[in-house]
Amino acid sequence: MKKYIIKSGKGELVLTKSKSLVGLKTSGKRDVEKAAFVKKKHLPHLGGFNIVSLNKKSVSLEDKLDEVRGSKDVEVGTHVYYADGGNQPMVPTGEIIITFHPEVDEEEQDLVLQEFLLDLVERKSSDLIIARVTKDSKNPIKVASLLQQTSLVKMAEPDLDMLLEEYDLTIPNDRYVSEEWHLKNDGFIEIAGHRTVAGADAKVIDAWNRMGNLGSSRIVVAVIDNGFDVSHPDIKNKVFRPFDLWTQSDRITEGDASFTHGTPCASLAIASSDGKGMVGVAPKAKFMPVSGTSYSTRATEQMFGYCTKNGADIISCSWGTTNHNYALNSLKEQAIAKAAREGRKRKGCIILFAAGNEGYDYVNLYATHPDVICVAASDSKDRYSNYSNQGMEVSVCAPSNGDWPLVAARASWDPGTSFRGEGVWRYWADGIDRPGPYKHFGGTSGATPIVAGICALMLSVNPDLTAREVKDILQKTADKIGSPSEYVNGHSRKYGFGRVNADKAVAEALRRKDATAGSTSTPVEVAPNVSAGKGLFRFTVERQRPKGYGVQMGVFAEYGNVLIAAEKLQKQFAENIVININELNGKTVYKVIVGSFPNKRDATSLQKDMKAKGIDGFIKNLSSFA
Repeated sequence: MKKYIIKSGKGELVLTKSKSLVGLKTSGKRDVEKAAFVKKKHLPHLGGFNIVSLNKKSVSLEDKLDEVRGSKDVEVGTHVYYADGGNQPMVPTGEIIITFHPEVDEEEQDLVLQEFLLDLVERKSSDLIIARVTKDSKNPIKVASLLQQTSLVKMAEPDLDMLLEEYDLTIPNDRYVSEEWHLKNDGFIEIAGHRTVAGADAKVIDAWNRMGNLGSSRIVVAVIDNGFDVSHPDIKNKVFRPFDLWTQSDRITEGDASFTHGTPCASLAIASSDGKGMVGVAPKAKFMPVSGTSYSTRATEQMFGYCTKNGADIISCSWGTTNHNYALNSLKEQAIAKAAREGRKRKGCIILFAAGNEGYDYVNLYATHPDVICVAASDSKDRYSNYSNQGMEVSVCAPSNGDWPLVAARASWDPGTSFRGEGVWRYWADGIDRPGPYKHFGGTSGATPIVAGICALMLSVNPDLTAREVKDILQKTADKIGSPSEYVNGHSRKYGFGRVNADKAVAEALRRKDATAGSTSTPVEVAPNVSAGKGLFRFTVERQRPKGYGVQMGVFAEYGNVLIAAEKLQKQFAENIVININELNGKTVYKVIVGSFPNKRDATSLQKDMKAKGIDGFIKNLSSFA
C-alpha cells in the first residue's frame, strides 16, 4: 500500500489510505445512508464529510470512489487516511497551509497556485497562505506532497481532520458514589458506605460561603466538546450563544449515541442550582456550548475565534491528543494564544485543557500551550489518579475518579457503559439507581470543568483579573498533596502546584480587587440620609436595553444613597445593578434593580436569595421602562 509523507505541525505524518472508508459530501437534503452505493455510515461529521464504506462488490475502492464521484448526489468524494501509529481515520478538508520562503513575492506565489490549480482562501502573512483544491486539481494529500518538492515552498501542510480523544474513563470495576464529594468531602459516602478522606475536595462550598452567593450570571463559561443535551434540566435555562461547527449555526447536533461527552463535562462546571438533580461549581454562570471538536486548523481557528468574539470568559476543553505526530502547528498555537490574550476586551479568555488519561509521563499536546491551564486528576483520598498524564506543563490537579467517581449530568441519548450489562449498571457502577438523567463520570475530563467553574467564581468576585492572573492565583493557592519529595520548586509533575482550592482562590481574587481599589473588604452599610456619596466609587455606565427581568429593591431620592446601595448589592449578589432615572412629583428619583436576566425564572431565583438575606424586592419587567 502506497504511503504519503507529509509535513504536519512540527514533524511528519506517514499516511496510508483506508482500505474501506471514504469521505462524501452530498448535495441537497438526501441522507447519504440511503444512497445505493453506501454500505454503512461510520461518522456523520469529519472535516465536513460523511465517512462511509461503499458497496464496491468486486471493484477496487479507487474505481468505486471514482464512480461515486460521478453521482449527481455527490459533490466531493475523498479517500480517508490513517497515520502510522494511529488508529483514528483522518480526512483532508481540502485546504492546504502553504509557507513560502521569505524571498518569494506574491506574484511568484500566485504562479504556484496556478500551476497546481489551487484557489487562494486567505493570506495570513507575506509568506503564509491558505489555499484550497479545486475540481481540476489533484487531491490535497498529493498536492501538498508535490508542493513540498517545489523550490519556492518552505512547507505545505494539508489540513486534516480527525476525532480527538475524549478524556473521560470507562467505569472500572469499583463501587461508585452518588454525592458530589468534590464540592465538600466529609470523609464518607453514605449511599455506598464508602470511606474517603475528609477535606480531599476542591473547597467549593467554602468558596460559596465566603462569597455569600453562588457566583455571577455575567460570567460565560464556554465548553468546546461534542454531545451537548441542551434540553437537560440542569442546562437548558443557561444556554448562551450556542454554536455548532458541523451545522455552522446555533443548532446544536443532538441524538448521536457516539457523542455524549459534552453534557457531563458542562454540568460539572455550570449545572443550575434548582433544588433538583446536581449542581455545578458555578451554578449562576452562563453556558456557551461550542459543539464539534476538530483537529482541523481552520476549525480550531473558528472554535476559539467564536468564543472570543461572542463573550466567553472561560473556555473548557476535555479533549486532545498525546500522539506527537499531531503536534499543534503554528496556526493552532496562534488561535489559542489569540483567545488567551485578546478575549475579554484584552484581559484574555481563561483556557483550560485536560492533561489526558493515558498515564503517560507527558500531557495532552494541546495542554502544553503556555497560555493554557493544564488540569490533572486527584482522587477522593487526595492521591494521584494513576491514569492522569504527568508533565512539567501540569498547572493544577482537581478531584475526579480513581478512588470514587464524580456524579454528572447525562445526555438523554447516552447509551451508558457496556460494563456489567443492562439496567442501572449502564450508568451507576454500584448498581444503585438514582433518579433523573445522571451518571458516574471521571477522568481528567471531569477534573477540567471543575477548575473552569472555580475560574468563574474568581471572575464573579473580581472580573478585572487577566487570564494570566487567574492562572497565577490558581497555582499559588493550590494545596500541596502527595509526598513533599515530589515537588521541585513548588511544582509536581503529577499534581502541578497542587490540588485546587476554590476558597483560597476566591479569597485571593477578592484581596487583589481590594488592593487595586485601595479599600477594605468590610461591607458598606446604606446610610439613611446621605446627600452625596461618601468615599470613592469606580463604575462604568452603559445603556441597558429595556428587555428582560430584574429584582427592584427600592426607590431613592438621593444619588449618594444610590451609589452606596449599588456597592453593597453588587458585593452581596455579584449581579449587574440597573438604575432607572425618572421623575416623580417634579423630583428626580432613582429606581434600583438588581440583575438583568433574559428570563423570569433567573430573576425569581435571585429574589429568593435576596429575601433570604433580609432584602425585600419584587420582579421587574425591564420592558416597562421602554
